[in-house]
Amino acid sequence: MFWDGFRKKYSDVGLLLFRVVVGLAFLLHGLLKFGVGSDLSFGSLPILAQVGGIIEVVVGLLVIPGLFTAWAGFIGAGEMAVAYWTGHAFSTGSFWNPLSNGGELAALFAFAFLLLFFLGAGKWSLDAKLRKA
Repeated sequence: MFWDGFRKKYSDVGLLLFRVVVGLAFLLHGLLKFGVGSDLSFGSLPILAQVGGIIEVVVGLLVIPGLFTAWAGFIGAGEMAVAYWTGHAFSTGSFWNPLSNGGELAALFAFAFLLLFFLGAGKWSLDAKLRKA
């Protein structure tokens, strides 16, 4: 089939685009906690949110170029799982419905990073360059 050949031919490009978009979104999400593009004050946030902001910035910066991607994916997925459980799962709405409890972004990030943990960074990444060195 046409789609099978197309997918195989461009799977590395797809993984690169996925990694960069997810990493950039996570980086920007973390920078908001530092007051970049928002009225938030890092010092006024609860300690769990401060730690989360640091993790989001570091993981985002690692995932974008594909450096230590499996580890970064594991840590990013874990942080988002903690965010879901502590901030959304038992808030208003249903535990099983992230749309009603506001946890859809945490759930999507958790599974996106879990995918990067299992797939790695791909051919076009610093991880691949380091493996060849």
